[in-house]
Amino acid sequence: MGRVISIFLFLVIFCSEPSFAGVIKGKVSTAKLKAPKDIVVYIDKIEGKELSSSGEPAKMDQIKLVFIPYVLPIIKGTTVEFHNSDDVKHNVFAVGTENFDLGTWTKGITKSYTFNKLGDTAILCNVHPEMEAYVFVLQNPYFAITDENGQYQIKDVPSGSYKLKAWHNRLKPVTKDVDVAASGELSVDFELK
Repeated sequence: MGRVISIFLFLVIFCSEPSFAGVIKGKVSTAKLKAPKDIVVYIDKIEGKELSSSGEPAKMDQIKLVFIPYVLPIIKGTTVEFHNSDDVKHNVFAVGTENFDLGTWTKGITKSYTFNKLGDTAILCNVHPEMEAYVFVLQNPYFAITDENGQYQIKDVPSGSYKLKAWHNRLKPVTKDVDVAASGELSVDFELK
């Protein structure tokens, strides 16, 4: 029995792939928006890894004639559930990387769509043309969305060299080269114009 435990411990300690990860955090600023919120900061690609959705659906609701959230970053292969919490009919159609029309429905009904192409897609309502949101499909789970003050934090980033990008539908994206250490924090700020 002792020999089995020793072999098991040897295999766990010396044969498993180490998982070292760091944190990327910072602030995004811009003079073009009232507040620097809803900006997606993300690692563009992790070479040699095909990452897929966790299988858990993401959610976008329609409340008081507004899509919530305004920007929804997801991983390729994620299904988004579109809810209608208003007392009026809504429609969901998309233009961009993905193009679809889920039709029109009333309160309490949910319709879904699975996003399989990388990039941004505008989500619109043909009943209420002022309604607009975005689904931003990414290759990996290493992303964050800025808060009201432009702050963001991406946890558990594998050590390595990457292209870190900041994106907002109304601004020019910015890319920075970053080197993430096996532990600790890396501070990266952006200014979008």
